[in-house]
Amino acid sequence: MKSGGFLSLLRSNRNYRFAWIGQVVSEAGDNFNNIAVFSLALANTGSGFVVAAILLSRAISMLPAGPIAGVFLDRMDRRRIMLLSDVVRATVALGFIFAIPRGRTWLLYLLSGLLMFASPFFTSGRAAILPSITTRDELHTANSLTQLTQWTALAIGSFLGGVAVIGGYHLAFAFNAFSFLFSAGCIWQLRLPEGFRPLRAAPESLTEDRIVRPWHEYVEGLRYLRATPLIFGIGLINVGWASGGGAGQILLSLFGDVVFRRGSIGIGAIWGSAGVGLIIGATIAHRLFPKLSFKGYKLTISICYILHGAFYLLFSLSPSFAAAIVFIGASRIAVGVSAVCNSSQLLRHVGHEYRGRVFSTVETWTWMTMMVSMSVAGWASDHASPRVIGTVAACFSMSTAFWWGWANYAGKLPEPALAGVAPDEIEVHGDPAA
Repeated sequence: MKSGGFLSLLRSNRNYRFAWIGQVVSEAGDNFNNIAVFSLALANTGSGFVVAAILLSRAISMLPAGPIAGVFLDRMDRRRIMLLSDVVRATVALGFIFAIPRGRTWLLYLLSGLLMFASPFFTSGRAAILPSITTRDELHTANSLTQLTQWTALAIGSFLGGVAVIGGYHLAFAFNAFSFLFSAGCIWQLRLPEGFRPLRAAPESLTEDRIVRPWHEYVEGLRYLRATPLIFGIGLINVGWASGGGAGQILLSLFGDVVFRRGSIGIGAIWGSAGVGLIIGATIAHRLFPKLSFKGYKLTISICYILHGAFYLLFSLSPSFAAAIVFIGASRIAVGVSAVCNSSQLLRHVGHEYRGRVFSTVETWTWMTMMVSMSVAGWASDHASPRVIGTVAACFSMSTAFWWGWANYAGKLPEPALAGVAPDEIEVHGDPAA
């Protein structure tokens, strides 16, 4: 499976097929929820700050969730943790129906936080098991398809969510709850002879000392991440993107509803266009990454973030709704290319026993930075034009390209040893010493 091969992967790999089908339905439901919640908040309050506060409630809940999820995923059966996450999220998602009447905005904060708290137990778990349920030739294709599916769901779910809200919010929230139960049914079907417990976490290792002191394991994961410059650098890339990307989570809704006055349809169209861009980016990365040397990969990341920032800036200054849709899509193409390339590098180089902590830590760092970015953008939305906020956010995101380029030029991003899978199980193209 050298290139392409999405259909071949789905036909031949039963475990990945079930994981993928569950992902399709679950993430489409997620985006129904996103559009419905943002639209409901604006309809009931008319305040951009409320949208920011909802996103902040999600980000704040990620602060404790990421470390806890990482430790548990590297200690216990990852499949069971993912199942529990889906069941909890289904229950919470159904609860959004009680937040529909005016005067219950506080429920949007509470439920959004609970939903996000449960999410890293699933999303980081899915990333952690990917090398276990795929073969040596399937790993990059599986990673590309997983990213592609996530963003296809964003595009389709956002478009359909914007339309569904016209008929009422109950449908969107009910479908989101159903989607998590459907995902749980698919994850239940996963089977491995050796199971889904990390290799080092034999049952007898679960002593009382290890149970009551998970913080030490999390710190161990942080030390591992910090000791590997490339992995640490990829984590910081996400921080750099989130410095402007957090504001973008608010701006996409504000541009659709406030700037261009298109209501839920406008919100769904802009979010959907962002999803289409990510799909195109993931497709490009799937073809491009196997052909890149390590040196070429690092250069590609700098180029992607320059393009992302430039198109993000053009989106913020767009005179028309059509132009805004085009520019936000182009911006997300660059993000999609960099995201797939970076996650493929993590899967290559992160050891099996650290994978849960590394992925959940990177996710936590991203949300922490987004929380700051969203806070500032939410406050600014009541004092400045969304176009001004977008211009500043674009500059912050673009700055990622320059410090990554500097680190590369200074020789601070050497290629680490392959650890995600055995070195002889990965087809590496180009100059391996670049």
